[in-house]
Amino acid sequence: MTEKIELKFKRLSGDFEDLELHGYATAGSAGMDIRAAVKNDIILEQGKVLLVPTDLSVEIPAGYEIQVRPRSGLAAKHSIGILNSPGTIDSDYRGEIKIILMNFGEQEFFIKRGERIAQLVLSKVYQAQIEEVKELKDSKRGSGGFGHTGRS
Repeated sequence: MTEKIELKFKRLSGDFEDLELHGYATAGSAGMDIRAAVKNDIILEQGKVLLVPTDLSVEIPAGYEIQVRPRSGLAAKHSIGILNSPGTIDSDYRGEIKIILMNFGEQEFFIKRGERIAQLVLSKVYQAQIEEVKELKDSKRGSGGFGHTGRS
């Protein structure tokens, strides 16, 4: 059984109370859908970026974050993605959740009121104990960088 962590969401205005509060599409879904809180359709032009409001803020428990990820259907069918994917909402942030959508496609895309535009994934966070050292242990890879293992 999946562990449940309580998340508290707050609607920021009374203008979007008719929109369904996001949730999980299926019992096995890792991400919960989040909807566009726009009064009228907005156009995301080809090659452009738009900050889409959700009219929601969230209280995330300490030790967790929410990752903002693209919806696969929007990506595959319309070339719509999240510019900084995955985006992070920190546990101490209380402002409005806004989604940075990018139109990677060749046609303009209309974002409709209440449309599911992204998914939110709750994730455990670990903070590093940082130590500066003079040397690091060797590894098989060493300093081999981008593409050093080839393509096949």
